[in-house]
Amino acid sequence: MTLPPAVIQALDKVDSFIAKYPTVSQYEKLKELEKKSGYSKVYFFLLAVAVICSTIYVLGGAKLITDLVSFVYPAYMSFKAIDSSNSGDDTQWLTYWVVFSCVSVSEGVLGFVTEFIPFYFPMKVAFFIWLYHPKFMGASTLYAQIIKPLVMPYLNSVSSSVQKKVE
Repeated sequence: MTLPPAVIQALDKVDSFIAKYPTVSQYEKLKELEKKSGYSKVYFFLLAVAVICSTIYVLGGAKLITDLVSFVYPAYMSFKAIDSSNSGDDTQWLTYWVVFSCVSVSEGVLGFVTEFIPFYFPMKVAFFIWLYHPKFMGASTLYAQIIKPLVMPYLNSVSSSVQKKVE
């Protein structure tokens, strides 16, 4: 059975991806499986990813997947940003965490509303990816257009009140 060229190209991309991270993907073991079975190591890798994702879904549901997507990668990038000399990435991830906290607090207060929104968790995953993806930088947009105009007047008044009491 011959695979369409687009599928072959996608398999090659996955193969090059797992080759970049041999320790995480257990690349050598995948190569052994490929030799023994005759099937591509990419199939075994995708099967392992599907089993892991299914297990996470069964154990914690859509909320756990959403929480992992919105926390794990941003936390990892925040740790990297702390150690980098570039202050731009610090600003990006601080902005993300401000937006993340606003969304989390809003969701906690309006949790009953989320039950009535169809496909809430897939939309939330897409929203958080939009917030932190370098191509979109949605957190900066959301902060500049919504959060900053709503919060800054109150922060300025609190800051001036505190300064008056200190003096």
